Amino acid sequence: MDKRLEQQSALFVMDGVKGGHDGMNYGTPKKFRKKQQNTLDVATLASEVRAGNRISLSKAITLIESSNAEHKQQAQSLLQELLPHTGNSIRIGITGVPGAGKSSFIEAFGSMLCELGKKVAVLAIDPSSSISGGSILGDKTRMEELVRKPNAFVRPSPSAGTLGGVHKKTRETMLVCEAAGYDVILIETVGVGQSETYVRGMVDFFLLLVLTGAGDELQGMKKGIMELADGIIVHKSDGDNIRPARKTVQEYKQILHFLQPATPGWMSTALAVSSHEKTGLQETWEMIRAFQEKVYASNYWMIRRHKQTRDWFHAMITDHLLDSFYQNTDNKMQVSRLEEAILQGQLTVTQGVNKLFEK
Repeated sequence: MDKRLEQQSALFVMDGVKGGHDGMNYGTPKKFRKKQQNTLDVATLASEVRAGNRISLSKAITLIESSNAEHKQQAQSLLQELLPHTGNSIRIGITGVPGAGKSSFIEAFGSMLCELGKKVAVLAIDPSSSISGGSILGDKTRMEELVRKPNAFVRPSPSAGTLGGVHKKTRETMLVCEAAGYDVILIETVGVGQSETYVRGMVDFFLLLVLTGAGDELQGMKKGIMELADGIIVHKSDGDNIRPARKTVQEYKQILHFLQPATPGWMSTALAVSSHEKTGLQETWEMIRAFQEKVYASNYWMIRRHKQTRDWFHAMITDHLLDSFYQNTDNKMQVSRLEEAILQGQLTVTQGVNKLFEK
């Protein structure tokens, strides 16, 4: 074939460059070595938490929330180190109907407290995604002003399916924040639900946020929720809503007068607040301080704290029993067989449970 025609063919291959080096370093191949995990020094982490290091505080909370067996043991060792330095804060639970503006209120209220020289920790509990199990609202991204405060700490956690709108480890997280020197702890729940007693059972002061213009507020709000509240905030009291908000405040004050007090010796009350215009925030703090002084004087503060610790202990017993039961392979197999029998109509649910525990 003519050389010129051969070079035009798609099958033609040019000669390579002779000699030289392609610039790559072809030394002795290195053996792959698995990176060793850093051994956690619990004593050092506890010391850093107590010193107010926010990165260490985040690490401590992550450790506490971990479901890893080794991490659980380390978390308990950490709590044991920190326990003598806890209990010096006021714990405030904040709940409310969807759209009541809980995050907006917490940002405005927390920022005001920071300006007063308080160290504020916010434990914002988000609803969990049914797919990933993580938070789906991202409260931290909605508190841009507060997270920039040097004496504020905001920690969003998924509820992870726990009833009551809080995380399973919220109590322990609260203790770590207290050990880090935060004297006001705000716990934002997912929202009003059937299990708000769970939140009530871990805080000193329980604050309920409500709105005006959402129908008949007093009929729409469950009486049981109102009986748990130490204070009610009629939120978004600004603009054209100021007059209706004041009217709603009076209505709530009247109804609260006839309800059983949430805390013995304290008469729950209602206030109008606008986070947008920063009104009513100082009055809210004065209400909480008055509550603290009165309940301290009656010694009910420690009585409630002790009751909460006992309730926590019994709840942990229940959790441990459940974990132990389902970790047993024989139990899991028997549950599976009984489920099938129940679905086939061979057993009632009660009979299935009885068979499970008849031994």
